[in-house]
Amino acid sequence: MANLLFDESASNSDASKGYAWWFSGDTFEQAAAAERRPLKRSLSYRLNSHPGRLTILYFLLLISMSTGLLLLPISTQPGERTEFSTAFFTAVSALSTCGISIVNTTTHWTYFGQAVLIFSVQLGGLGVMTFASLIALAVNHHLKAVQRLLTANELGTNKLSEIRGVLTVVLTTTFVIELITFIALFPGLFHVNKGNVGSTLWESLFFAVMAYNNAGFTPDGAGLYVDNWAVGMPIMLSAFCGTLGFPVILNIYRTARRHHSPKRWSLHTKVTLVTTFAIVLASLVWFLTVEWDNPALFKYADVETRMRRAMVAAVMPRSSGFDLSWVPQVSEATKVFMSAVMFIGGGSTSTAGGIRVTTFAVILLVCRAAFTGHSDVTAFKRRIHTHVVMTAVSITTACFALVLVASVALMLITDASFSHAVFDACSAFGLGGYSVGVANVDNAPSLYILAATMLVGRMGPMTLAYAVSRPRQTELVRYPTDQIVVG
Repeated sequence: MANLLFDESASNSDASKGYAWWFSGDTFEQAAAAERRPLKRSLSYRLNSHPGRLTILYFLLLISMSTGLLLLPISTQPGERTEFSTAFFTAVSALSTCGISIVNTTTHWTYFGQAVLIFSVQLGGLGVMTFASLIALAVNHHLKAVQRLLTANELGTNKLSEIRGVLTVVLTTTFVIELITFIALFPGLFHVNKGNVGSTLWESLFFAVMAYNNAGFTPDGAGLYVDNWAVGMPIMLSAFCGTLGFPVILNIYRTARRHHSPKRWSLHTKVTLVTTFAIVLASLVWFLTVEWDNPALFKYADVETRMRRAMVAAVMPRSSGFDLSWVPQVSEATKVFMSAVMFIGGGSTSTAGGIRVTTFAVILLVCRAAFTGHSDVTAFKRRIHTHVVMTAVSITTACFALVLVASVALMLITDASFSHAVFDACSAFGLGGYSVGVANVDNAPSLYILAATMLVGRMGPMTLAYAVSRPRQTELVRYPTDQIVVG
């Protein structure tokens, strides 16, 4: 009422419309118009109101910075030249932790350029996990009780006051796993480098960061060091941990610390582990049966060597993509199979991409419920809420459309076959790090298409949805908070 106009003249008695003689005739119209006038919002308010924009802004700033650093002459080896498209694609590939490399990392980039890659991958990996947590925290300001509980459950905590501590644990876990990987890699790389301590230290650091963050860049060019079991085993285990996702690692750690049995694991942890091991086992069986006589993969090795290389081939294509030498020479059927595995990706809020294994699991559970005539979708004797089911179906549909559009675009631009276009599109979206040659340094448009696909795969469709949609209040629905995290 502070802005209302006062008119004490007698002539205003008719215009006051019976409210009071001291109000001017248009007082209430002006007050209503002022209420309808949109308020000026600050930039920080707009970002907090649409938390997905924080992640997008974060990645765009990092991409600009990394691209600029890679374009510096100090980043490129003498005699080599870095085009903008190459620097941009490499920056996006590193920050998205995809790892598709269109130039030889060893011969093209100097130590400074390789340090930029390490820095970018580390920030990209940390940014995904911590910003996923920050997004969830920001969303709580706009959602009601159930969404708050689900968000806290995704972070492995039941109290919003613990989120700051959880973020600290995220950082600690990341650096601890990378340190363990660094120490485990040192003896094997020391032998490979024939006692060169400097090269061993650098390559151990490089592989440790790339492995946990599931980025396929390698300091040895082709990544053939992975063939050495003393090098390949630590990398494979670290990459596997990175694909599980922090909520799973934290839940397992807390359960073990309290001396509880695996039966006390959360529903999300159980579904993630079961689906992940099922995919790895299916991949192992596939490579041992379909590619058994492929000399590019097994080179007529003995059974023990075949098993070891098949295990690496079963784990790495999901999101790591280190050894690239054998990929273009596998059968067309295997390329399609690998495309499907990369499309599924790893765990939610992990360093892997794809639709996520939990989303894939929910889709399978929906099919099981439909085929068996059940109205409820259940897993481990627990009902999966309808909202989770709808989210899983929406994510799968949207991502399938994205990969299809990207594949067709690549076919039109590069004249690649459908299987090759789908392979590279799925690799970019699932952050697999592999390529069959569609990503080419001489074809800039294809690089931009794959870079955009990588960004969507890294940030996830839910982040993009939060960026463009207006937060709204939802009614309280009573259902258990121990739910599967998808997307």
